[in-house]
Amino acid sequence: MTDRSAAPERLVDGVLFDIDDTLVDTRGAFAVALADVARRWLPDVTPDRDHELVTTWRADVGGHYARYTRGEVDYHAQRRARANELHARYGGPALDEDGYRAWSEVFDDGFRGAWAAHVDVEAVVDDLLAAGLAVGALSNASVALQTDKLRRVGLVDRVPMLVGVDTLGFGKPDPRVFVEACRLLGTSPARTAYVGDELDVDAAAARAAGLVGVWLDRPGPRRVPVPDEDVATARAAGVRVIGSLADLPGALGLRAGR
Repeated sequence: MTDRSAAPERLVDGVLFDIDDTLVDTRGAFAVALADVARRWLPDVTPDRDHELVTTWRADVGGHYARYTRGEVDYHAQRRARANELHARYGGPALDEDGYRAWSEVFDDGFRGAWAAHVDVEAVVDDLLAAGLAVGALSNASVALQTDKLRRVGLVDRVPMLVGVDTLGFGKPDPRVFVEACRLLGTSPARTAYVGDELDVDAAAARAAGLVGVWLDRPGPRRVPVPDEDVATARAAGVRVIGSLADLPGALGLRAGR
């Protein structure tokens, strides 16, 4: 491991970030993509109901994306299943292979065109790097997709994409992906923080893998409900909870301005 000296109060030598809804406003990009889908395939959904599509898509009650992260299905199989479930719920046609291909093109055009970093990202990344910490990204999407996303929002040179679901063939919450990301970052798990917007597969899973788990609980609707008792249990296990990335340096024992 890289020898990174630290001031006594500093808890970590490196920080790994989740990407979607942690660094990048993916929820907002979904809103644009799904609105485009609705105007073409879901005539019963008026623009004032577009937020319902985002809620349904993010919830993924069928667990298709989780199956993808476990290596059980490929990316387009899970997305086609989710698209058809969305259509079944909101009055759209069933998508065969050709239909899904057209759907995917419309979705991707809107989705990729709407990628943007959250407003609190630039300053905190610069602060962490200025403090001498190693910084990288670990995500449950593919390395190529997330590298492109980081490039589009101007972060890839400062937050390199280290581990995706295709790196080991599976993703979070498996502890091996966190350990591999630390290896590539050059820091020990005990001296590495993982920051993500999901309490279970991000912060709690990172803590279970031996990292410092940080849950970024941004204002607004959560992807799925999180009971208060789950938050209390996570806190008791050592998970740190922040409401903005601006709070991250303090949570990691870094003084302001360092």
